Amino acid sequence: MHAPVPPSIIEPELLMLAYRSGIFPMADARDDPEIFWVEPRRRAILPLDGFNCSRSLARTLRRGRFAVTCNRAFGAVMEACAWPRRDAGETWISARIEASYRTLHERGQAHSIECWQDGVLVGGLYGVGFDRVFCGESMFSRVPDASKVALAWLVVALRTAGARLLDCQFMTSHLASLGAIEISQAEYLAQLQAAQSPTEGDGAAFGAGAAGVAAGDAAGAGAALALPAGFAAVLAAAAGTGLSSSPGNFIAQSLTQTS
Repeated sequence: MHAPVPPSIIEPELLMLAYRSGIFPMADARDDPEIFWVEPRRRAILPLDGFNCSRSLARTLRRGRFAVTCNRAFGAVMEACAWPRRDAGETWISARIEASYRTLHERGQAHSIECWQDGVLVGGLYGVGFDRVFCGESMFSRVPDASKVALAWLVVALRTAGARLLDCQFMTSHLASLGAIEISQAEYLAQLQAAQSPTEGDGAAFGAGAAGVAAGDAAGAGAALALPAGFAAVLAAAAGTGLSSSPGNFIAQSLTQTS
């Protein structure tokens, strides 16, 4: 018996170059060793000041139904997102793609948000972060509202981290209900370039290694977007307002005040 051969990964430098150019990989099946590169004609984005936090979602956040974490279970989130869904058929997240993004995660360039109930992972999302950009790849939910809560936390953490662009790739009714809009690829590329360029007083990036740094601080051009630092800053802000035991209440307040 021979041990299974691990899939060859997409080189991290090539993968990041693709994202910085508005392109991302997909596969036709879980066991497909090949990938193809996608550049949609129409692109879904979620404006960070346009998240639609419904009353029911705000109630869910305030009640703290889920414990929410960042980067605690990246691999488990990817595995859950790759599981075939009844309404979607075969997954596009192949073993090769999963291995490639696990490598990005180890390099601090891919992140996850997890939702837990009674210590069990019930929802979450993952994506790629760089400069002031986060490219959401996939999300999953095993109980109602878990993926919505993960996305709500992501939006607030990205705002805190100084992000400017949240890419959702393809529009779905689920994303539209949460405030996503569709733009042309040309407009997306313009926003992508702007989010990778230094702006006065803002620098080029919010550095990956400095948890707790105030939003807008910079660690230098080309750094990975520090979603974990933004997430940690959200928790610190919640504690500063007396909501450390109910950070979901802080998330709800942050979203309903600007939605």
